[in-house]
Amino acid sequence: MGRAALFQMTAGIDPAANAAALVGAIGAASMGGASMLFTPEMSGLIDRDRKRAAPHIVAEEDNPVLAAVRAAAADAGIWVALGSLAVARADGRWANRSFVIDGAGSIAARYDKIHMFDVDLATGESWRESAAYAPGEEVVTVQTPLGRLGLAVCYDLRFPALFEALGRARCDMIAIPAAFTVPTGQAHWHVMQRARAIEASAYVVAAAQVGQHADGRVTYGHSLVVDPWGDVLLDMKGSEAGLGFAEIDSARIAEVRGQLPSLANRRPVPGVTPA
Repeated sequence: MGRAALFQMTAGIDPAANAAALVGAIGAASMGGASMLFTPEMSGLIDRDRKRAAPHIVAEEDNPVLAAVRAAAADAGIWVALGSLAVARADGRWANRSFVIDGAGSIAARYDKIHMFDVDLATGESWRESAAYAPGEEVVTVQTPLGRLGLAVCYDLRFPALFEALGRARCDMIAIPAAFTVPTGQAHWHVMQRARAIEASAYVVAAAQVGQHADGRVTYGHSLVVDPWGDVLLDMKGSEAGLGFAEIDSARIAEVRGQLPSLANRRPVPGVTPA
C-alpha cells in the first residue's frame, strides 16, 4: 500500500517549538517517500503543570499547532496522523484528541481518547488524566492512502473491547500514539503492541514520545511498527528523537488473514455483550 513514517519526538512545554519540529518532520517524511506520517500522543504540548499549560489549551479551531500541521501537510501533499493534541471543549473540559489530516490539509477524522490514565505506580509516579480531560465516546476509523486506519491513544492499548471493535471494522492499520512511562513501557509496551496487531490481523503503528521532557517527566520511546503476524518491522529504541520508516503491505494483511482467519472465525462469547 505504501510507506509510513513515524516521528519519535521529545515534546516540551512550548507549543511553537513543538509545531516547528512537527513541520520539519512532515517535510522530511515527504522527502523520504512516505505517503503518511504518524506522530505521538500530545505532540503539541507536554506539560504536567496544568496551570502553566492551561493558556495553551484552546479550541481546535484556535490551536496554532494544528494549523501549522495542516498547512505543512498541504504543502508537502502528505497525510498526517497527528497522534494527539490537548484541546478545549465547549463544556470547559479538555480532550486528548487525535486528528487525521489529508494531503490537502483537511481534517479527515477526529478521535478523543476513551480511556483516562488514572494510575499510581510503584515507582511513585501518580497520574490523574481524568482530573482535567473528558473521555471520548466513539470508535473511529478512516480510509487513508495506506488503507483503513483505526484510532487509539496510549492507555487505550490496555482495553481489548476497543480493539475488538476495530478488528470487526476490518482495519488494515491501527494507530496507537503514546507517551508511555518508562516502567510501564519496559514491562508491557512491546508485548501489548504485538498482541493488538495479532488480534486484529492488522499493522500497528505506534509513534511515541521519548526521553527527558521539559516538565520533568521521562518517556519510554520505542516507536514501533508491527505487522499483522506480530513481527516487529521497526523499533526506534528509547534514546533519541527522530524519523523512522516502514512499508505497509496489503498483500501481507491478506496473507495473514488467509492463513489464520481469526476475524472470520470470531463468534459471540456467551454472557458477554459485544463492544
